Amino acid sequence: MNAMNVSTLFSLDGRSALITGGSRGIGRMIAEGFVQLGVRVYITARKAEECDAAAAEMSEQGICTSIPGDISTPEGLDTVVSRLREHESSLDILVNNAGAAWGAPFDEFPEHGWDKVMDLNLKALFFLTQKLTPELRAAAAGEDHLAKVINIASIDGIRTNPNETYSYHASKAGVIHLTKRLAAQLAPDGVIVNAIAPGAFPSRMNKDARDHGDEIQKRVPAGRIGSPEDMAGAATYLASRAGDYVVGETIVVDGGVVASTGL
Repeated sequence: MNAMNVSTLFSLDGRSALITGGSRGIGRMIAEGFVQLGVRVYITARKAEECDAAAAEMSEQGICTSIPGDISTPEGLDTVVSRLREHESSLDILVNNAGAAWGAPFDEFPEHGWDKVMDLNLKALFFLTQKLTPELRAAAAGEDHLAKVINIASIDGIRTNPNETYSYHASKAGVIHLTKRLAAQLAPDGVIVNAIAPGAFPSRMNKDARDHGDEIQKRVPAGRIGSPEDMAGAATYLASRAGDYVVGETIVVDGGVVASTGL
């Protein structure tokens, strides 16, 4: 057995990563953490100006490149993939973070609200991973380290809450199960797939945590809402050598909310 070397266990220096929805929220937290760790980070977002601005800000700390595009459409997804290939012939880390939510009363919930959420949260995640699997396999073939896919799910895919966000709940539960299936398929190729299920982190999507953190944290056993370091830390663990033997799992990062429900 080789001698253990923990000094490089969490190292990501010199690796490449694509992070969808990386201009804000949880995607931005992960992207900024990776940039600081020496990763060549590429971020996507539907709004080009926001994507460009975020990449420019993070470039002050390392390497971050903007690749705007709407991956919820086949054309937008293909554009992102082709632009990434202009920069990289292999990809070490893919973070499927881009997501949407839709809320409406059950009797009025619209089909377009269902489709918008499913197309981005679940369908785009699958097909982006499929299209970039050659690059992920190429990264793993170097035998220096494994390639990683990190899917961003949600605790709403594990337990229900009172919000009438039906397609969001269903999509995130789908992400968790799809993560297991993709993991079983790709692990033999050196591509390790896992997921993170965040709880309350401040973002444009989670406005309650952003705008009413003092109230929300009262319902969190840890006594606070999530910080950027919490999310960057979990993603770094899964992306690095430290997480190599974790396959097909969903790590809950929520301060104990799911644990306290007994589910």
